[in-house]
Amino acid sequence: MSDFEYICAADFIPWERLGGKTLLITGATGLIGATLTGALLYASEKRQLGLTVLALARDEDRARRRFAELPVTAVPPRFVVGTVEEPPAIDGPVDFIIHTAAQTASEAFVRQPVETIRTAVLGMLYILELAREKRSEGVLFTSSMEVYGHPPRGQKVTETDGYALSPLDVRNSYPISKLQCESMCCAYAAEYGVPAVILRLAQTFGPGVHPDDRRIFAELGRCVQEKRDIVLHTPGETERSYLYTADAATAILTALLKGQPGQAYNAADEDTYCSIAEMARNVAAANGIGLRFELENETARGYPEPVYMDLDASRLRGLGWAVQRREAEDSRM
Repeated sequence: MSDFEYICAADFIPWERLGGKTLLITGATGLIGATLTGALLYASEKRQLGLTVLALARDEDRARRRFAELPVTAVPPRFVVGTVEEPPAIDGPVDFIIHTAAQTASEAFVRQPVETIRTAVLGMLYILELAREKRSEGVLFTSSMEVYGHPPRGQKVTETDGYALSPLDVRNSYPISKLQCESMCCAYAAEYGVPAVILRLAQTFGPGVHPDDRRIFAELGRCVQEKRDIVLHTPGETERSYLYTADAATAILTALLKGQPGQAYNAADEDTYCSIAEMARNVAAANGIGLRFELENETARGYPEPVYMDLDASRLRGLGWAVQRREAEDSRM
């Protein structure tokens, strides 16, 4: 079963709510955004939803190339060219919004903290004002597990937990700006009735990773593909959960269509919880490649201090969401 078939078949998603609607996706060419866009087009055709998908993208030519590679025979998305910092005008209805656009490179959090904050906060303001103007039925903001700070090791992290993040640590430009966006969602929900829901994602992985993506899962995948040794630049002490992109897509749609406005939901495959070093050892052993450590200055590279992020996804599971169990050969688009 392909990822799009799996997402389309998810019976815990109330697909009927999307019938005849218009849905805007920001960050549409990113890892999660592209999966969502393709899956929604596929589901619209297979389920005869008549859904219009607006894809916000900086470069229309690049976006068209991106979606030309996807196995979708339905009508392509309607491209909206612009950025969340300098947004274009959108005519007509926007019934639902999924906001995935954000800076994701750890090094940029340190080297470009102002841009990281600007993209997050200005983008969130644009989305919430647009939803207010269009009287949208639902808004989903993809936040991050990093908003929890540094939970103690061995603790399951629920949506009501939180630990201090120092504003004097420049790398915290990313998690603190995510927290500000969450606060804005709650404020717009309370004051203006904008139905904004927050989804705190574990680190996602899957097909379509950009060649320059420096996140650990992407680097491990390249090492396997190129049959070269894995090199870790930290001791790999961080422990966290992960989430496959197709499961992230079903989590987003579940929270968008069934979540409570102004509330947050964790999304993670809890069975994947492990340390970076443990994951690297397992990948190296399974693929017959080496593993070595070449430690560098973690602060300069934008790596966070070791964290122990064991997300509790029971609140989202309470809405009916579930992770698909798959064999490696089935995890392809």
